[in-house]
Amino acid sequence: MDFTQLIDLASEKLGGAVLFANDDFFAPKENLIKPAAPVWKEGLYTDDGKWMDGWESRRRRSPRLEEPFDWCVIRLGMAGEVNGVVVDTAYFKGNFPSHCSLEACTVDGHPDIAQLLDATTQWKEILPLSELEGDSQNKFEIAATGRVTHLRFKIYPDGGVARLRVHGKVLPDWDALRRRNTEIDLAAAENGGDVFVASNEFFGHRQNLIMPGLAHDMSDGWETRRRRGPGHDWCIVRLGAKGTITRVEIDTSFFRGNYPESCTLEGGDGTEWRELLPMSKLQAHTKHIFTDGLADLGPVTNVRFNIYPDGGVSRLRLFGRIA
Repeated sequence: MDFTQLIDLASEKLGGAVLFANDDFFAPKENLIKPAAPVWKEGLYTDDGKWMDGWESRRRRSPRLEEPFDWCVIRLGMAGEVNGVVVDTAYFKGNFPSHCSLEACTVDGHPDIAQLLDATTQWKEILPLSELEGDSQNKFEIAATGRVTHLRFKIYPDGGVARLRVHGKVLPDWDALRRRNTEIDLAAAENGGDVFVASNEFFGHRQNLIMPGLAHDMSDGWETRRRRGPGHDWCIVRLGAKGTITRVEIDTSFFRGNYPESCTLEGGDGTEWRELLPMSKLQAHTKHIFTDGLADLGPVTNVRFNIYPDGGVSRLRLFGRIA
């Protein structure tokens, strides 16, 4: 699988944050993990210079600096294994860094920047010094890192980066989840769920279905193009853990003239599908909750979500207990 199809662990949508940058004179560090694609605004200037949609440091002027690079520290929204990164230098043409590198560490809880920069914190290089191109999406595949919570992103010697995407697999604390001994959303991204394939996602990415919280608008859901032939659209969710599903929420918020007419759910182990939710009518801009109509399939690992004939859904929640 192309690593860019995996969840962006650093995304602001998942709770990611840029905790510190040694310099963000021209453009703030927070832009680095904004979920929206970077934009260009012709002729827009601030008191400090050209407005840029990214993180941009000032020009280095001293050859005697101990660190020949600028850097920032990022807290991942979800702890997990990093499989690849995209260093997007969109619109940075004469002011992009020549190289970058990336380090990772694992510090659970809520460490502040002083704790993260303490000599006892062990940082491991996961991306060695790598050349960048300006106004480009620089993609770097990364070998398995194990569970990571924070990143230190270095740019050499200075300059601007529009976005940093950190794609990988969420690795929850399953021991803590089991100790709760309660119903959890087995499909949620924060619990390791993954919408790994969809028939179509022309208007909205399939992974939006399992993001935390309510959708912000219609663009924050999964939406297919208008179907002009027979058949229906579908996607397959790999649950974070094998479990028994006892409650389903299908939210069509913001989809008013383009919601699916109806849906079904099937559960299984990826080889044999059994009906979990029979054909059920959906309504526009509504959170639908299904409990009594669900079949007792026992523990499953995957769920296939079928929508008829096409359209958009904001969120899919599959609540149950870990097997």
